[in-house]
Amino acid sequence: MSTNHTLNATGDVAKSGKKSSVFDRLYTGGGAFDIVGKRKRWYLVFGVLMLVCIGSMVFRGFNLGIDFEGGTKISMPSASASGPISVDRVEEVFKSSLNREPSSVQTVGTGANATIQIKSETLQNDQVAKVKQALFDQLRPQSANGTQNVSQISDSAVSGSWGGEISQQALIALAVFLVLVTIFLTLYFEKWMAVAALGALVHDLVVTAGVYSIVGFEVTPATVIGLLTILGFSLYDTVVVFDKVKENTRGLLGLTRRTYAEAANLALNQTLMRSINTSLIALLPVIGLLVVGVGLLGVGTLQDLALVQLTGMLAGVLSSIYLATPILVDLKMTEPKFKQQADRVALRRANQARRAEASDAELAEDGGLDAELRREKAYAVASSVPARNPKAADARRANKPSGKPTGKKRR
Repeated sequence: MSTNHTLNATGDVAKSGKKSSVFDRLYTGGGAFDIVGKRKRWYLVFGVLMLVCIGSMVFRGFNLGIDFEGGTKISMPSASASGPISVDRVEEVFKSSLNREPSSVQTVGTGANATIQIKSETLQNDQVAKVKQALFDQLRPQSANGTQNVSQISDSAVSGSWGGEISQQALIALAVFLVLVTIFLTLYFEKWMAVAALGALVHDLVVTAGVYSIVGFEVTPATVIGLLTILGFSLYDTVVVFDKVKENTRGLLGLTRRTYAEAANLALNQTLMRSINTSLIALLPVIGLLVVGVGLLGVGTLQDLALVQLTGMLAGVLSSIYLATPILVDLKMTEPKFKQQADRVALRRANQARRAEASDAELAEDGGLDAELRREKAYAVASSVPARNPKAADARRANKPSGKPTGKKRR
């Protein structure tokens, strides 16, 4: 008879039991998900993702709004007396009146408050007046109260320097934020945790910006501001995991129950459900902002904020789970003291495995004797021959006399 042995969350040899469900393992957090052990796989996945994003930013670039490039924006009601005005029709009128393509034409909002926004390169005053008159003459847009006149079509000129100033201030704020975060993490945790957290943070920024480049979302000052807001969320989730890693690895060098990688993986499992719940709760209002603010109210600024926050939060929670802690483990294992501790753990487990194999062999031997006695008993019953006494068999097996002394001497 043999038994199977596995290493439990504490690194000890234990008998394998019935496999629990995924939800049980999520809520118990016993280290069942080997995230750190498969870190090379995550490095490959995130590395390919970052290369794709960087390639898109380099070769495709960004769809910069007129706040960065400068230009003219024209807004008009999206309905006329005969019905809704199509975007294609607006593009045709704009092109025929100025003999140039608009940068973008889109419908914003729904219902009576919906408008059509036209963005183009910077136009002169006479060009703006010409296109407005053409839009009114051919499309006859009317306001929600039924008014029809050229004044219902508004225009605004935007200077590209304003967007550049916003971006410059955002970059300064980002640099100050990273410096303060590095100092905080180094003092509260340690240098390797600070490096790992910053690595995950760089990943979040690159992926979020890369998604904007790939999908072609328009980059506005609201996008830049939204990009700064996701940094705190990503850092918060990473700090929660690192705090548990710090707790699990306290005094680890003097122990041989688990390695640093296993202790870090256990911390990830113990905080995994919290990370998932926090992310879901944080994403719900962002999704609501995207659906209600954009779909119902038609506010473009809300769209920019919601898109960048949704992308950044998803990237942040994934990097805090699959990237930050694995990077930390690889950095810590460069230190000789943690390598030596891992060797001691491996030696202890090898000794445990040898003792377990010896125990299995002993159980198998005892089980073989029991089976032999049972067979002889069955044969004896079938042939009416008395079976061997198990105790006498054990005694003979140990080369000991099985009879009781009579107290008489043989002559």
